[in-house]
Amino acid sequence: MPLALLALALGAFGIGTTEFVIIGLLPDIAGDFGVSIPTAGFLVTGYALGVVVGAPLMTVLGTKISRKRMLMLLMGLFIAGNLVSAVAPTFALMLAGRIVASLAHGAFFGIGSVVAAGLVAAEKKAGAIAMMFTGLTVANVVGVPLGTFVGQSAGWRVTFFVVAGFGVLGLAGIAKLVPEIPRPEGVRLRHELAAFRNVQVLLAMAMTVLGFGGVFAAITYLAPMMTNVTGYADSSVTWLLVLFGLGMVGGNLLGGRYADRRLMPMLYATLGGLSLVLALFTVTAHNKVAAAVTVFLIGALGFATVPPLQKRVLDQASGAPTLASAVNIGAFNLGNALAAWLGGLLLSAGLGYTAPNWLGAALAAAALALAVTSAALGRGSAPSGRRPGSVTSARAPKERGEPREQPTAGPVARRQPDYPAGAGGDLREHRG
Repeated sequence: MPLALLALALGAFGIGTTEFVIIGLLPDIAGDFGVSIPTAGFLVTGYALGVVVGAPLMTVLGTKISRKRMLMLLMGLFIAGNLVSAVAPTFALMLAGRIVASLAHGAFFGIGSVVAAGLVAAEKKAGAIAMMFTGLTVANVVGVPLGTFVGQSAGWRVTFFVVAGFGVLGLAGIAKLVPEIPRPEGVRLRHELAAFRNVQVLLAMAMTVLGFGGVFAAITYLAPMMTNVTGYADSSVTWLLVLFGLGMVGGNLLGGRYADRRLMPMLYATLGGLSLVLALFTVTAHNKVAAAVTVFLIGALGFATVPPLQKRVLDQASGAPTLASAVNIGAFNLGNALAAWLGGLLLSAGLGYTAPNWLGAALAAAALALAVTSAALGRGSAPSGRRPGSVTSARAPKERGEPREQPTAGPVARRQPDYPAGAGGDLREHRG
């Protein structure tokens, strides 16, 4: 395994910690600033919307410099945002710090996905993406529970100082281990934008929004649900987040393994299972053991969709994948923002802390319907023809010696993406 993947996972660990630690600290922050739980939920929504905006914006700005340097700059932005949150005297400034940190999130994972996929052989690309995202999932087993414990014991501000420290470690790891990869040549912004004319790319991103929205409809308000409905003590929220994180780790690795083999069947199983589990959570939330098992399953099923959805976008936008990859990370967080906002509306309407679970089940079911639609459209395409709106018509000319496209079996793609030097590069010569 290239050591650069470890560096990317380390950066992902810091980002994952700051994204999810807010879940366990939401009641404490709301109390300190004197705002309601739904209002405090804007710290989740604001972060997510910052990712949505920052993903394409920072990716486009980063086209003029090397990917390694861009990843380092993004980690610097992440550190600055967490320091602002740590010292914020008002809720508005706290929210601003969250948004600053979030601007780095989407571009980091988007650029990092392309780099990770280019470091390994074609048949291992989803596994490499999953390895990078393992840092995000491990953050929920180590970083988030640790941050929640520190926040409840020493104050939530200390947590954000610690998270900034994780960012420093991630920056050092990238500086040391990620190879100096030249700035992409031959692909212009118009080539990257052409990916969004491919209906399959848009469908994959819509699946991302709805599927991950299903997860966050329930998880955003997990702490008040578990304490007010299930009867757990505040201190137990830390261990419930550990269970969620363990589910994320297992699901992410499982999704990475099978996405390289049977991508669409994997999506059918995970999205269908997620919808069912979220619907059952309205019942299991009333029992401590059943609720704990359900939290684990939500993490596992939700994050088993991450590698296949990210690989689906990379496959369909293979001619110029960087912007599409980053925007898809934004799509994950658009789902977060949508679900947190709609869930907050349900709570404000007095429908109870389990009401967001029904919302999550509906969103996941809608994502499953889109997956079936996407597969049906793929089967309807001519095997040897180009897809409507495919970016292949706008891609840069092939470099001499670039590997020819080879057909692959199964419903994943009509052709095996080659990630040409102009759009991501074959980086296997840079293995650590």
